[in-house]
Amino acid sequence: MGDMANSSIEFHPKPQQQREVPHVGGFGCTLAELRSLMELRGAEALQKIQEAYGDVSGLCRRLKTSPTEGLADNTNDLEKRRQIYGQNFIPPKQPKTFLQLVWEALQDVTLIILEVAAIVSLGLSFYAPPGEESEACGNVSGGAEDEGEAEAGWIEGAAILLSVICVVLVTAFNDWSKEKQFRGLQSRIEQEQKFTVIRNGQLLQVPVAALVVGDIAQVKYGDLLPADGVLIQGNDLKIDESSLTGESDHVRKSADKDPMLLSGTHVMEGSGRMVVTAVGVNSQTGIIFTLLGAGGEEEEKKDKKGKQQDGAMDSSQTRAKKQDGAVAMEMQPLKSAEGGEMEEREKKKTNVPKKEKSVLQGKLTKLAVQIGKAGLVMSAITVIILVLYFVIETFVVDGRVWLAECTPVYVQYFVKFFIIGVTVLVVAVPEGLPLAVTISLAYSVKKMMKDNNLVRHLDACETMGNATAICSDKTGTLTTNRMTVVQSYLGDTHYKEIPAPSALTPKILDLLVHAISINSAYTTKILPPEKEGALPRQVGNKTECALLGFVLDLKRDFQPVREQIPEDKLYKVYTFNSVRKSMSTVICMPDGSFRLFSKGASEILLKKCTNILNSNGELRGFRPRDRDDMVKKIIEPMACDGLRTICIAYRDFPANQEPDWDNENDVVGDLTCIAVVGIEDPVRPEVPEAIRKCQRAGITVRMVTGDNINTARAIAAKCGIIHPGEDFLCLEGKEFNRRIRNEKGEIEQERLDKVWPKLRVLARSSPTDKHTLVKGIIDSTTGEQRQVVAVTGDGTNDGPALKKADVGFAMGIAGTDVAKEASDIILTDDNFTSIVKAVMWGRNVYDSISKFLQFQLTVNVVAVIVAFTGACITQDSPLKAVQMLWVNLIMDTFASLALATEPPTESLLLRKPYGRDKPLISRTMMKNILGHAVYQLTIIFTLLFVGELFFDIDSGRNAPLHSPPSEHYTIIFNTFVMMQLFNEINARKIHGERNVFDGIFSNPIFCTIVLGTFGIQIVIVQFGGKPFSCSPLSTEQWLWCLFVGVGELVWGQVIATIPTSQLKCLKEAGHGPGKDEMTDEELAEGEEEIDHAERELRRGQILWFRGLNRIQTQMEVVSTFKRSGSFQGAVRRRSSVLSQLHDVTNLSTPTHVTLSAAKPTSTAGNPGGESIP
Repeated sequence: MGDMANSSIEFHPKPQQQREVPHVGGFGCTLAELRSLMELRGAEALQKIQEAYGDVSGLCRRLKTSPTEGLADNTNDLEKRRQIYGQNFIPPKQPKTFLQLVWEALQDVTLIILEVAAIVSLGLSFYAPPGEESEACGNVSGGAEDEGEAEAGWIEGAAILLSVICVVLVTAFNDWSKEKQFRGLQSRIEQEQKFTVIRNGQLLQVPVAALVVGDIAQVKYGDLLPADGVLIQGNDLKIDESSLTGESDHVRKSADKDPMLLSGTHVMEGSGRMVVTAVGVNSQTGIIFTLLGAGGEEEEKKDKKGKQQDGAMDSSQTRAKKQDGAVAMEMQPLKSAEGGEMEEREKKKTNVPKKEKSVLQGKLTKLAVQIGKAGLVMSAITVIILVLYFVIETFVVDGRVWLAECTPVYVQYFVKFFIIGVTVLVVAVPEGLPLAVTISLAYSVKKMMKDNNLVRHLDACETMGNATAICSDKTGTLTTNRMTVVQSYLGDTHYKEIPAPSALTPKILDLLVHAISINSAYTTKILPPEKEGALPRQVGNKTECALLGFVLDLKRDFQPVREQIPEDKLYKVYTFNSVRKSMSTVICMPDGSFRLFSKGASEILLKKCTNILNSNGELRGFRPRDRDDMVKKIIEPMACDGLRTICIAYRDFPANQEPDWDNENDVVGDLTCIAVVGIEDPVRPEVPEAIRKCQRAGITVRMVTGDNINTARAIAAKCGIIHPGEDFLCLEGKEFNRRIRNEKGEIEQERLDKVWPKLRVLARSSPTDKHTLVKGIIDSTTGEQRQVVAVTGDGTNDGPALKKADVGFAMGIAGTDVAKEASDIILTDDNFTSIVKAVMWGRNVYDSISKFLQFQLTVNVVAVIVAFTGACITQDSPLKAVQMLWVNLIMDTFASLALATEPPTESLLLRKPYGRDKPLISRTMMKNILGHAVYQLTIIFTLLFVGELFFDIDSGRNAPLHSPPSEHYTIIFNTFVMMQLFNEINARKIHGERNVFDGIFSNPIFCTIVLGTFGIQIVIVQFGGKPFSCSPLSTEQWLWCLFVGVGELVWGQVIATIPTSQLKCLKEAGHGPGKDEMTDEELAEGEEEIDHAERELRRGQILWFRGLNRIQTQMEVVSTFKRSGSFQGAVRRRSSVLSQLHDVTNLSTPTHVTLSAAKPTSTAGNPGGESIP
């Protein structure tokens, strides 16, 4: 301890000087003082508060606030505080400008290759070889080249550059609008976040951003603290500080031992009041974010202003770091100098991402890598064949010699071959894939907002479509969460409805009213209805609201009782948590004796009762036999009606012998039962229908609840989760654990696999049970497909399960901040039907991407084969580079827009979910892709080799360099595009449906794009001229092109007739990681998890980084959003940011702070840990 005392003296070497600082704005503390105060923990902090301010109320006086009344709600005063101490807002990172996004899009490898090719082509076109010698170079440059044409040599290069610019702008614009959408979404989440403060003695809900230093804030179970503060008064307060310190144990806070509350930490138990001492960039969270550079700009400005102030603080920080490691760790969790092995463990903990890559992304990445490799190989072969063919033809067959003056001519040929090769590659690489995914997801997310789903993680959207199981909470999700007491057992009588107050003995009534009013959170109240005729508003914990409502129904009021014994007079509070399943409060009676009130789950509390009040209000013994009687006659019948039973009890302690309050088991025992009440939470009217839809869609709904088994079973039957006569299991938590654990008490997967398939209801379950069940179902490899699990939850205790699940749904209204932080989607109306909508949207995303793939791959296969064979046979690709880029634009950008925005239909809910292992490209889709490819190739090759005879025009084959565009090749290009347009309509259905026009007008975007593309195609062909290598076509030729295009639709019907089951030879593609790979991955769960597709990428054989880069950029954009946003959003996403940071590690000397983020920046010897922008 001496060490600690010394350290704190060393920490503030000149306390006298500090007091002489002229205090700004009349407040008794400077910003720097408060900032350094919040760096301290535990005993040190207390000592500092005593030295500097006397006690916490002294601190409140300095900050001009009252511990009981709070601040006066005076705008000038609040504004002044904001100016001096800052706002509770962390400035978001500047969004990328449009130009930055353009620059990023230009980084794409294929585009760079094209740019190089275009520039070389341009350069060569301006260089004309001397005329006389051209004869010597052979007929290479002969042919139909007249003067005018030679001038137009630059056009091809320019056109390629132009189309590159198009692709870049489209990409950049998409990224930009996506970023903008996210910002909007983010700020919406931010504005909804409110916190309870006391101003003018009134409890107010204010937006988190409006908190100021000096506010008195109420903290309670489930809160995420929005600012730093010092505890004034607390009841059994426990805080999870893992987001700041990485310590998973809950820290007990009390005004006399450790009063420091830090922003971004979670309240796991208890309640209390704190005075806010640091907000925004000055709070502990803000400091981390400043280190991350999120608040960089703000910090620089401040550095200029407050250099002198900060000087003292910084040196003190450096000193602190030099002290012994343990102390440093206690004081400065952010810059901890823990031992190496601890750090390793921490790294592991933080490295594991919140989720593995989403199912869809894993599949897409893998597929895109495969396609990219194939394209690369094809383009390389194309170039090699063309070059060899030319060299052999010119130098071997014709026997020419390479003349120096002919070099430019030959080089020009090689450039042409190179351009053709690149074109093949460009067409092969599906850069539209990530685009389609993003458009589809962004569109869905926007529309899901209307369906009350606020999506926090983009990929949750598509994962939801694959969900095979939903583990739902009961209270608030399946039920209305408007609890009311409907039955009670008072004074030896079982009342089926609310008894008349006159029927009860005054003593019982009085005890009951006191027990309920005092032994519940004082923040829980029943307020008059907002509108005439509405129900009274229930504020706070709903079970407590039911009990308070019961008091009001007995024509008594709880408010006077609370005024008589205010919250700070409560002697000791044991708050409710998931282990105790009860809550107890001790008060000191006027004669110095103590009385304890307790309430909790009846089967738990009745075991602690030894007496019960009879009808006259006198004690009579309550033996285990009486208890069994009561369970049979009163509690079970109540539970079978779907009621939740709560027991209310009390106990008196004499004044002379005060018990040891910390020994909870002795204190809460030997109780006297006052009453048992049955609380009803009616099932939401729309839930049974929603559950029926889920079951029809092949999704199993399971109910996991803390209620007892009878209540749970009754409600599950009302909801339609269980049907009489079916084979199902309803288990209690204890029985569940007994079945899945071996003799050593370890969980065994194979035991779990025997239980979960039939399990429908898990009652009396602890948070761990819920987590175990979810993890067990996800990890299970039995059954024909792996399970994808969604979980709903609202309480703090649901956090672990929500995080583990593939998709976590948190309740927007009743949910605690902890639950929202752990979730992927927030249900803004707390309603189970919204989950069904999420499933529908998720499936729609998946289908949209499959549609796009089906279309894209057909084009890919055809274009690559045409370019390849054409080049090899005729030494010139029938489709020119610029035309290929236009085709690429149609099939990538436009098609992804058209096919990714199809609205979902109810019919999506009629099929079974795909699951994890289902390949992206099913057999049916493979059949369609190959079938249409065959049709298109046949047509194009026919046109290529005999087209000139059919149309009676000049052949375009073997045309020399710079020859004018031929009608022949224009017809091929036009036909190709027409076939794509009509095939886009075919691609709207992927399950082999006949009617491809079904619902086409409900998607205006699709119609616009198809017609728009058609219009532009006419312009290109008729007026494109040299740049597009097109020559205008006659009406007859146009009609033939159209006729062949419409043939696609007819051919589609022919393909649909062939039964897929007959085509055993077709392979599916785009599987997720295989089963064996997956299990290895799970074994390595503690280690860093690497997606297999990524492992492949690491071997670095990828030229086509584009698709991937886009996927990564999207992930980065998403994470930027998670990181940015206003202060509280920042806090919310702290955990995810820290995991991206991997750690704030310390090198050998604690003054180096290394942030190993995506771009590791090591600031060596940064003096005193100033902010690292």
